[in-house]
Amino acid sequence: MRPSILAYAGAMSRPPKLVAALAALTVTAIASGFPLATAQESKSPSWPEVKCARYKKAWTDALAVRGTKGLGREFLDNHETFLASGCTDRPPVCPQTDEEFALANMMVVAAMNAGTASTFPPFSCRKGG
Repeated sequence: MRPSILAYAGAMSRPPKLVAALAALTVTAIASGFPLATAQESKSPSWPEVKCARYKKAWTDALAVRGTKGLGREFLDNHETFLASGCTDRPPVCPQTDEEFALANMMVVAAMNAGTASTFPPFSCRKGG
């Protein structure tokens, strides 16, 4: 059987209170499902990744509450392309119906509440013909 981290901690002549505190922290972290990682394994997400995660959650929540009635396939597909790209690809997510405009407005407010600029959401209509 492999020695536990606590066995190594005790062998390193740390004060007993520190060993007890580390043990309690480890048990709490494991019990809560918090992933334990080394400094090499953990990487904080970048600000664009954080913004995208917050925006994706707001989008999912909005659709769960209001559904997709009145939202066109092109609107939904282009928005999904935006999300799937990590919020970097900017296809034209152009609201055409009242429901699409209402959702786009809701998402701009949600994006701002999440700490992003009002220009973060992908809503735009390209001129062309």
